[in-house]
Order: sequence, then C-alpha cells, then structure tokens
Amino acid sequence: MPVSAFEHGDPRRRLLDVLRCPVCGEGLSAAGGALRCARRHTFDIARHGYVSLLTGDMRAGTADTAAMVQARDAFLGAGHYAPLARAVAELTARWCPPQGVVLDAGAGTGHYLAAALDAVPGAVGLGLDASKFALRRAARAHPRAGAAVWDVWRELPVRSGVADVVLNVFAPRNGPEFQRVLRPGGALLVVTPTARHLAELRQAAGLLSVDAAKEERLGRTLDAHFRQERAEALEVDHLLRLTPQEANDLVAMGPSARHVDADELARRIASMGTPIEIAASFNVAVYRPK
Repeated sequence: MPVSAFEHGDPRRRLLDVLRCPVCGEGLSAAGGALRCARRHTFDIARHGYVSLLTGDMRAGTADTAAMVQARDAFLGAGHYAPLARAVAELTARWCPPQGVVLDAGAGTGHYLAAALDAVPGAVGLGLDASKFALRRAARAHPRAGAAVWDVWRELPVRSGVADVVLNVFAPRNGPEFQRVLRPGGALLVVTPTARHLAELRQAAGLLSVDAAKEERLGRTLDAHFRQERAEALEVDHLLRLTPQEANDLVAMGPSARHVDADELARRIASMGTPIEIAASFNVAVYRPK
C-alpha cells in the first residue's frame, strides 16, 4: 500500500475510510510515507507497500516465516488451489456490492483476496496478516488491495460496520471483531479443511492431522455473533497431481513445516512416487452477523 495508493483517483484511497488508528481509534490520513491520525500516532509504510499498524508485542511463533511464504507463493501461483479460489470469488461476488469493501483477516500473500476482488470489479480490499514476509506479496497482489501488519486475535484496526465481506481462509477467527466490522447485511466467508484434506500426504509424510472437532469448535467460536447460511455452504474437492517439489512446497507452506525435519520430509515424499496424487478438500461456509 504505497503512498501513491492514496493519491486522488486511486481506488485504494477509499481504504482510509476503512482503517482506524490502533492506538486511539481515530481516522487515519496519508502523509510523508506514513499513515497518521489527528493525535499524531504515526505508522510507517514499508517500501514493499504494506503499513505496519501493530503496536506492542505479538505472540511468538504465530507469523509465517520467509520460507513458508515462498513455498506458499510457489504452490498457489501454480494454480493447485484454483477451484478453492474460484469458490471464494463466486461467494464474494454474491455478497459484496459493486463498490464494496472486502476484508481478508489472515490474508497471507493476498491470493484469495485478489481472486475476490477480480470477481467484484469496483470493490477495494484490505488484507491483515501478522507476517511481513506475506504482506510484501499481499500489498502487490491486486491494484485495489492494501495490506497491513496485524494480529487478527486483537481488536482490528478497522472502523465498525465498514466491510461487506470478511474472508477468513485457514486463519484465526475473531468472532466479536468480525461481527463489529461487518455491515448489517454483510457476510463472513470461512474456509476450513475437511478430514479428507491431504490425507494421503499426511499419512505418508507423518504430518499434523486435521482435528476432527475443528468444525464443532468453529461453531462455538462464531455462534454468539453469527448465524450460518447453510444453503450457501460449499464443499470443494479435487485431486492434486504433484511433483515431489510441489508436495514439499505444500508441506512447507503450512504449520507442519514447523514440526517435520526437511531432509526426512523429502525422503518420505520421494517414496510416494511421481506424480503424487493427493485429495484436496475444503469447507466454505457463509455466516451472517446476528
């Protein structure tokens, strides 16, 4: 989100009406390579285009590393999760008006936010993520998207009632804050893996399993603030055919990367042959604020 993004005529200038100062809650304006509120709290815009709004300490080990982001960028850029990106885009187009606002909470590289904005040509988007390495890509993922460093577990640096759609793709879910920032007619789109997701790879490579109680916990997290539009729910299933390097990238881009030795992982993946056939399976749920 470079300073030029806030110049007259750039659609991302509208994001100034979305953001708020994380210290005092006042509005923000752009000046001198930074965002600043009326009380002079100042947040620098990095040369890569994202703005760091995060103040205080962040929980250790929560942000994606440079290696994880590089692997994710390579894997998603090859189109392996294209069916999921299309599903997110289609649902966004259903719920977001032509000049709407899309907030991606836990945006990563901005891959899904970019797909959503392509589906709504007049909308602008804001990606929040704890990883500066991911946001270097998210800030340039789409000409109508901005990016900011933030811990999604905390109160969001976003005004109340300004988002038409909140995206939450494999990311922490802050139910009270998602409800607060959504307009009354808005929608929260949540993507989670099913128990079938990457089952072959998880078994062969000894990866972390998908928690069977994940959907139940998701319901408990959101029930106080949202109702699920069950008629809108989608299940996205497709078969991946990967090279060993692509399978390595798939593991390296997620939480299992922190738990598996790289050399041992490569050995296990090599034993699976080529191509490596793996099921990808996702739930895409739509929630409306109560």
